[in-house]
Amino acid sequence: MHSEYNYSLSIECKDIILREYQLGDLDKLHELTWQPEIYEYLPGWNVEKEVRLNWLKNYEIPENNQFLGRVEEGLRVEDLRLRLGIVLKETGEFIGWCCSGIKDELPVPNREIMYGISKDHRSKGYTSQAVQGVIKYLFENTEIEELNAIALLVNGPSNRVIQKSNFKFVGEVEIDEDKYNHYKIHKTDWLKDCKYNNEGTDIL
Repeated sequence: MHSEYNYSLSIECKDIILREYQLGDLDKLHELTWQPEIYEYLPGWNVEKEVRLNWLKNYEIPENNQFLGRVEEGLRVEDLRLRLGIVLKETGEFIGWCCSGIKDELPVPNREIMYGISKDHRSKGYTSQAVQGVIKYLFENTEIEELNAIALLVNGPSNRVIQKSNFKFVGEVEIDEDKYNHYKIHKTDWLKDCKYNNEGTDIL
């Protein structure tokens, strides 16, 4: 329906900008997914470059376009995925991603936020900025009322990002024999938190 249009999204945070995937991200995205620090927690992401190109060109970019088209037209995004790259403001370097989609292994409503960042740019607050930027965008521009996040019990940095972004702990879940901490954030709670915490995130 929206394939003939090219919608654009830019979410500006303190140190980073979130924007939709581009074909020019192929080399960097491929490189990042092959960092052991990333595929340790995201198995299956480290595919061959030809597979990654196919995903970008035929699935991820078109679905992003459809998602943004629905937002532009005031329609429900339903189960469409949104995939955004994390780019450094200062240099324009593609350093990671922050995405939102349906997590089938979780109970409905089961839209989650997930993310990955280069080993060279961790512990600088970039991932937290990205997660908070996506939360703000989704709650302010779509029908979404609740978001999930999961992190392996052993992945301390990921758990801290989720907690810093005001997700509330729900419990533990087991997926493919791995144990995760499960968190949720509700739009009503987020709106209350916004009164006391200005994240400085703007949609451009």
